[in-house]
Amino acid sequence: MAIVNRTTDSFYAPARLADDAAALDAAHRAWEEGAEILDVGGVRAGVGPEVDEAEEVRRVVPFVARVREALPDLVISVDTWRSGVAREAVAAGADLLNDTWAGHDPHLVEVAGEAGVGVVCSHTGGAAPRTDPYRVDYPLPADAPAGTDPRDGVLLDVLGTLRRAAARAVACGVPPASVLVDPTHDFGKNTWHSLHLLRRTSELATLGHPLLMALSRKDFVGETLGLPPAERLEGTLAATALAAWMGARVFRAHDVAATRRVLDMVAVVRDEASPAAVLRGLA
Repeated sequence: MAIVNRTTDSFYAPARLADDAAALDAAHRAWEEGAEILDVGGVRAGVGPEVDEAEEVRRVVPFVARVREALPDLVISVDTWRSGVAREAVAAGADLLNDTWAGHDPHLVEVAGEAGVGVVCSHTGGAAPRTDPYRVDYPLPADAPAGTDPRDGVLLDVLGTLRRAAARAVACGVPPASVLVDPTHDFGKNTWHSLHLLRRTSELATLGHPLLMALSRKDFVGETLGLPPAERLEGTLAATALAAWMGARVFRAHDVAATRRVLDMVAVVRDEASPAAVLRGLA
């Protein structure tokens, strides 16, 4: 899942593609480098200047229509929490609604169900859109078995939230195979939470829906390594390889070619694909 942000203030500068021509070039390049999904966003996820619904529509919807025409085989995702934007994006050709703010607008999943398109169910711990976490905590529930790792409080909260959200999506008419689940690293979480969810990927992969990981250059990677967004590629790829090995299936990525190669390598090592060529010792 390649990222195209129709903004001027995304946290990672190379993903800021407010210019139509540059954004369309990025979409073509992502497709050529092996992306199967293009995630288009019109509003910075974090704190920043207000972007109303009309402006978000202006940034996103005409571009979705252009990509749909230019790249008919590319799955188009729209990163929005607003049902009004979602409705117009689907009409323009979007295939997937990436609801990164965990059903803040409860009508968004209804839009997906009515149209029969996919939806990403996410987890934010109840955070409002475009807010940063502050001293968030996920204690173990009272009925947790004795000996449960105290750090699993966040895992249990994520699992419960995603199960409920996925069930509602299916009840609203979204095809089960088109419901993706995303633990949503960094959103409503500190770095310890995000790291623990990464090491618990195998449990998240048991939810019965494709598991999406949005790890690319995120703060938990930067804080782990002490690096700014521009220097977080290696950490992102390490996290990507681990998550892929443990069962994650969709990866939202700024660096498409590098991510594609990591995933292809993991697939071969897992014996889920064959090498591109096997000549050593044979020719």
